[in-house]
Amino acid sequence: MHRVVDGGPRVRGRSCWKIDTEETQVAEPDYTPEELAQAIEESLKSFKDGDLVEGDVVKVDRDEVLLDIGYKSEGVIPSKELSIRHDVDPSEVVKLGDHIEALVLQTEDKEGRLILSKKRAQYERAWSRIEGIMRSGETIKGPVIEVVKGGLILDVGLRGFLPASLVELRRVRDLHPYVGQELEAKIIELDRNRNNVVLSRRAFLEESQSEGRKAFLESLKKGERRQGVVSSIVNFGVFVDLGGGVDGLVHVSELSWKHVEHPSEVATVGQEVEVEVLDVDLERERVSLSLKATQEDPWREFERKNQTGEVITGQVTKLVPFGAFVRVGEGVEGLVHISELAREHVESPEEVVQVGEQVRVKVVDVDVSRRRISLSIKRVGDEVVAEPEIEAEVEAEAVPEEQAPPPGRIEVPQEVVDAVPDAPEEPAAAAPEAEPAPAPVPEEPAAAADGGEAASDEDVSLEAILEDLKRREGRSG
Repeated sequence: MHRVVDGGPRVRGRSCWKIDTEETQVAEPDYTPEELAQAIEESLKSFKDGDLVEGDVVKVDRDEVLLDIGYKSEGVIPSKELSIRHDVDPSEVVKLGDHIEALVLQTEDKEGRLILSKKRAQYERAWSRIEGIMRSGETIKGPVIEVVKGGLILDVGLRGFLPASLVELRRVRDLHPYVGQELEAKIIELDRNRNNVVLSRRAFLEESQSEGRKAFLESLKKGERRQGVVSSIVNFGVFVDLGGGVDGLVHVSELSWKHVEHPSEVATVGQEVEVEVLDVDLERERVSLSLKATQEDPWREFERKNQTGEVITGQVTKLVPFGAFVRVGEGVEGLVHISELAREHVESPEEVVQVGEQVRVKVVDVDVSRRRISLSIKRVGDEVVAEPEIEAEVEAEAVPEEQAPPPGRIEVPQEVVDAVPDAPEEPAAAAPEAEPAPAPVPEEPAAAADGGEAASDEDVSLEAILEDLKRREGRSG
């Protein structure tokens, strides 16, 4: 009797039958003679370094993974050879029963096992695929697995380097939010000897947005104002994101009306700004912008707020042989010529003012077109002062105190008295019968008949003289 035992090598999912020699009857085989010969040959197959093999994961440990590659053989994959990622847990890479490909690193260790590498097998497969993608100009996708100095590392079957400057259309400062994201990029450099793969996501974005970018550039007009966000700051200016994937440059000379040492004095990354379009180069896809064009010219502002002849306060900024410069506004300086520093002769401006000193100056002239303001320090005191009213006074001649006329009267010079013509004689007024008539006063004019005080021989009031003159002139007429 024949007994058939299943115990032969397993090839292509089939069992090979072994015949018990004690039996007189042989079972009908499953293979043709050719297939049987091939199965025997494969069962005796040997491996060499660099061979690619496939197998099923039968065990996952912290330090290694066992792979059944058939022919009653098992290979071991050390954990460091599982992935291009560093310090990865094997259970995160493979699971029991996974069918994977590996490369033979060593045909036999001290325990007689094959040493395999999953990442090296991926590396070999990936190089062929990446070279084909680069030749065709297509893009490649892969998750970001690490942030390194200067950029990101993508898993594209091997470690692909994406420089920070090529992650977006504009430079990104913080790259950590990209970890775990799947990015699409173009391959811009390959070097298999150095195991170097350089990627560019910006090239992919520019290509995909080229039509929209071109339309946006064509929509920009010289002289128009646009809102934007400061995307980056460099030594020679500031880049402003206008939208539509377009960044414009504000040169340092167009940042402000005042002198700027470094662009960071005026702008910060993320700041929203209003800019004016100076020029658009469609061929080179470059946009020139201006920040100061959206601000009022400080010279115009000064002219609007100050008038010629006005006195203002300023600060001395610089001394030169021919005068002193005084800052009278933000970004506005005027010149005080040496001849306008003081009323007296000045040999050198240092004799009158010093740098940093606050001074009061008078605006002499403003010429905005030539950016010139003439100032004066010596004219600040030239103000029209109203002269005090002069009260009419009659100074009495210096006479001894005992001969001075009493208050309210003056001594009439003799020539004034002599100039008064004698009045024609008039009949004396009739006196009352009860009283004798007063004796006439010789030579001196009589006092007014209206009851006024009689004047003494020496002192006569000026009013009385004038009154007497009027009376006489009236009578003579």
